[in-house]
Amino acid sequence: MVQSSAADVDTFLDEVTPERQAALRRIRQLCLQELTGFTESMQYGMPTYSRDGEGSFAFASQKQYISLYIRADVRDAHAPQLANHDMGKSCLRFRTPDKIDFDLLQSLLQATARKVD
Repeated sequence: MVQSSAADVDTFLDEVTPERQAALRRIRQLCLQELTGFTESMQYGMPTYSRDGEGSFAFASQKQYISLYIRADVRDAHAPQLANHDMGKSCLRFRTPDKIDFDLLQSLLQATARKVD
């Protein structure tokens, strides 16, 4: 699934490959837990979490990766922790679900939840 046409996150999660479903559901659970006050929606074919109309975090099930899209300020603040991870310009990529560092993800989400002025 490169880009989903799902209308909502539940449908998106139902459509992903079985080997990724548990990990993606856990990512969503952490998003809902840590990103209070954010709106969950589907944007650009992936679950996105927005506050005040601005997307702050998203995740996707790409062909080769599970991708986490994070704000630049959050990425910069976590540079030491992200140094040994596969990074794109604005995303953190994991080739397989078992490689996801959920402690790092929780820290990224907590930083995302902090208000940026």
